[in-house]
Amino acid sequence: MRRWKPFRKICLGILNSLMETRNKLMNIFKSYPQNGGLFPYPKGYTFCGFLMLASEIWKQWTLTFVLNKGIYSWWHFPFQLCSIPMYVCLSIGLLSSARISRHLPAYLQARADRLCSLLAAFLMDFGLLGGIFVFFDTSGMHYEYLPLTIHSYAWHILLIILGCAGGLCVKTDHSFKSFGFCALLYLICCAAATAFNLAFYQFGDINMFYISPHYTMQQKVFCQIAKALGNGFGITAYISASVAGAGGFHLMWSWLFRLKSSFPPDNL
Repeated sequence: MRRWKPFRKICLGILNSLMETRNKLMNIFKSYPQNGGLFPYPKGYTFCGFLMLASEIWKQWTLTFVLNKGIYSWWHFPFQLCSIPMYVCLSIGLLSSARISRHLPAYLQARADRLCSLLAAFLMDFGLLGGIFVFFDTSGMHYEYLPLTIHSYAWHILLIILGCAGGLCVKTDHSFKSFGFCALLYLICCAAATAFNLAFYQFGDINMFYISPHYTMQQKVFCQIAKALGNGFGITAYISASVAGAGGFHLMWSWLFRLKSSFPPDNL
C-alpha cells in the first residue's frame, strides 16, 4: 500500500487542479459579457483593423524610406498569415456598418451577420495560430530599427488577443461547419500568396506564406521534410499542419463554448 501513496497524492493533486480550473472557468464565464468581447463587437474589431492598417502603412514607409533608401522590399509585402487578420477585421467593420453595407451587393447584405461570425471564427483559429507559433521562432521579428521590432511583437500579441476575443465571443460561429469556411479561406489565401510569389518575384525577393516555389521551405521541422522529400512535400506538409493546428484551436474553443452553455445561469 505504501508504494501507491505517492501515486495517490499525484492523482489527488491532478484532480484538485482540474476542479480549480473548472471553478476558474465558471468565474470567467460569470464575469464575461453576454455580448462576448474583450472589446465591443463589432466596433472593437473595426478599431483594431484600422489600427493595424495605420501601423502597417507606417511599417511599409519605414522599411522603404528609412532602411532601404527608397527601394521597396517585396519580402515584407503585407500578405503573410499574420497579415490576414488585419483584412479580416476591416472586413468585419465593412460588413457590420449599415452605412457602408447598404452599398454592397444584395447577396452580401443578406448574409452580413453570418459572414462576420465566420470571419471572427477565422481570427480564433488561424489568427491565433499565427500569433502564437511565431514566438517559437522569433528570428523574423527582429529588425535593425528597434521600433519595427517592437511593432512586430505588438502585432503578434494583438493577434493572440483578437483570437481569444473571437473564441470567447458568443457572436462567433463555433460550429464545426464554420471551420470548413475558415480552412477554405486559408487555402484561398495560400493560392493568392502563391500568385503573388510568382507575379512579383521578378521585382525582388518575395515569399508570402513561406510557400514560394522559388525558395526552399525555411520553417522549422518542415525544412527537414523539404530536404528529405522535396520542397513540394515540405510546402504541402506546412499547409496541412497549419490547417490541423487551426482545427485544434477550433475544437478547443468549441469545447469551451459548449462548456459555457452547459452552466445554468444560476450556477454562474
